[in-house]
Amino acid sequence: MPIYEYGCEHCGKISEVFQSVSEKPLEKCKLCGKGPVKKLISRSSFHLKGSGWYVTDYGGKKSSSEISDLPKDDVSKKETSNVEAAE
Repeated sequence: MPIYEYGCEHCGKISEVFQSVSEKPLEKCKLCGKGPVKKLISRSSFHLKGSGWYVTDYGGKKSSSEISDLPKDDVSKKETSNVEAAE
């Protein structure tokens, strides 16, 4: 069931209401009970979970050709310098 936001024209407060899509929109404020309300347009919360999406499967990963292009000497130098610093 979606959450709708209504803004009261009398008190200026915003209220969130769980409503079915088939229900009629509210006409009076649930907080003050006096003023007429307008349905507000708000952002939806959307999060991609699991695999199968570009962000989780392909975004930000380096291809095998990009990894093989890196000089191998640089990697070994970094590892040995970290070991020496730890001692």
